[in-house]
Amino acid sequence: IATEVTTPFFVPIKVTMMTAFLLALPWVFFQVWAFVAPGLYQHEKRLGVPLVIASVILFLLGMAFAYFLVFPVVFGFIVGVAPEGVAVMTDIGKYLDFVMTLFMAFGITFEVPVAVVLLVKMGMVSVAKLREIRPYVIVGAFIIGAIFTPPDVISQFMLAVPLWVLYELGIIVAALITKPKPESEAVESASDYTPMSQSDMDAELDRIEASLIDRPPSLPDQTEPGSPKSR
Repeated sequence: IATEVTTPFFVPIKVTMMTAFLLALPWVFFQVWAFVAPGLYQHEKRLGVPLVIASVILFLLGMAFAYFLVFPVVFGFIVGVAPEGVAVMTDIGKYLDFVMTLFMAFGITFEVPVAVVLLVKMGMVSVAKLREIRPYVIVGAFIIGAIFTPPDVISQFMLAVPLWVLYELGIIVAALITKPKPESEAVESASDYTPMSQSDMDAELDRIEASLIDRPPSLPDQTEPGSPKSR
């Protein structure tokens, strides 16, 4: 049912916008990566395509998780707590807003591993620090679950627990891809080295020679006769 005058007009527009967002999702994540990539080294930029693909897949998995697992529990709870004799007939506009909010909440929640890997690769945080702040992340996960889900414990757990598990998954992946590899890093650093050209070397030698010629000679040690050094 539609209880507001403009609901029949705005609902199709919202559905169209959501569909357009999902279709443009790969491009959106690619633009996010293009913003982050200039701050990374060459070997770190190789993660671009895998991270973009993983971001799209994880977002869609989050929406699927909400649709197939969370929605039945949430709507069952809402109908179950309704007083006897009350028919639950939600306005289509309110229903769509609720569904889209949960879709976005679970989609963004499933992006946690990608965010963790990016933070570690950019050097903004270490794996050890992520493990250290684990208790705060768990508390924050349940706070987020309480904000974006209906006031029942089950749906709150269904958002908080995946958020925590995905955070742990991000730590594991970040630890694996940041494991030190001296040989490969040495080869890569050697391949990135660009030797000076002959003209640059000649210019540098001329500069050093000119600085030595222009340097004033050191004054001789003048000591008075009879001093200990003159003896």
